[in-house]
Amino acid sequence: MEHGNPLLKEGDNSRRFITIGEIMLRLTPPNYEKIRLASSFEASYGGSEANIALALANLGIDSTFFTVVPNNSLGKSAVRMLRSNDVHCTPVILSTPEQTPTHRLGTYYLETGYGIRASKVTYDRKNSAIAEYDFSSYDFDALLEGFTWLHLSGITPALGANCREMILRCLRTAREKGITTSFDGNFRSSLWSWEEARDFCTECLPYVDVLFGIEPYHLWRDEDDQGKGDWKDGVPLQPSYEQQDEVFRRFVDRYPNLKCIARHVRYAHSGSENSLKAYMWYEGHTFESKLFTFNILDRVGGGDAFASGLIYAMMNRYRPMDMVNFAVASSALKHTIRGDANITDDAAAIRNLMNMNYDIKR
Repeated sequence: MEHGNPLLKEGDNSRRFITIGEIMLRLTPPNYEKIRLASSFEASYGGSEANIALALANLGIDSTFFTVVPNNSLGKSAVRMLRSNDVHCTPVILSTPEQTPTHRLGTYYLETGYGIRASKVTYDRKNSAIAEYDFSSYDFDALLEGFTWLHLSGITPALGANCREMILRCLRTAREKGITTSFDGNFRSSLWSWEEARDFCTECLPYVDVLFGIEPYHLWRDEDDQGKGDWKDGVPLQPSYEQQDEVFRRFVDRYPNLKCIARHVRYAHSGSENSLKAYMWYEGHTFESKLFTFNILDRVGGGDAFASGLIYAMMNRYRPMDMVNFAVASSALKHTIRGDANITDDAAAIRNLMNMNYDIKR
């Protein structure tokens, strides 16, 4: 299964991972109830970057999470949950009301779908602690010292100008230090516009080694780029191999710093049954994974499980086809776990799933 990985130095077996973003309180009505009928909510914590830190820590990767949370019971509870899953939280900032005036932990409400009824998410995260914190004098060089992999997403910069500047500083610092960087576009229309997301991602791409989440929109701005086929209208949500290969190659032509690009493709048969497969560009070739079909217990965090699976496989020098299949199997397995993160603590369970014949014809 082992493969030479151009993102890792020869003979370097150190695997120190760090990610930066917001962690939120998640409130979910039990038993698939609708929010307007609910009399109680189940509480947990999640967020894209936190989900990836949790997944990797459970698989044995030395994993650190940096965020800002209010110095109150909610903020401390979120940090305690991370630590209970072996995520290092030493750099986490517990902010005071003087530092973050609104002094709150972001929240989101999940109305879990069932059958033909889709799930629904309602955010309440405006003016959260990380969005209000002033990072202008923070020492990101010291924060990133000694790490080998940095993961960021397009969600955190959507929270405000201070977060956008923080993300760019981290990317530039990581490049100076020779740290492998991964970035997930993760477009959220409830947080910012398509144009704002595209323009910011354009600034990020020159500093990225591994790219996720290219499917919803262009990740660069070019008024003269006429494109071909569906390109000007966005990347197809369910592309053929040929379409995806063309998209990958155009990204790499423009950004030769990219070492790997990956995306998963979802086929929703109902709110309770989905199929997943993935495409990955790596070492000059596009790879297509198996197709996995499964019933859904909790869909939230499926994309993060895909990203964490691929990062884990790359860190462990898997062969390219094993990398992409492990990532999809990780995502499929997460759909059977309640909560935001894939807390599978045995990589063998994911490998066993990826080696099963889940290819189906529909």
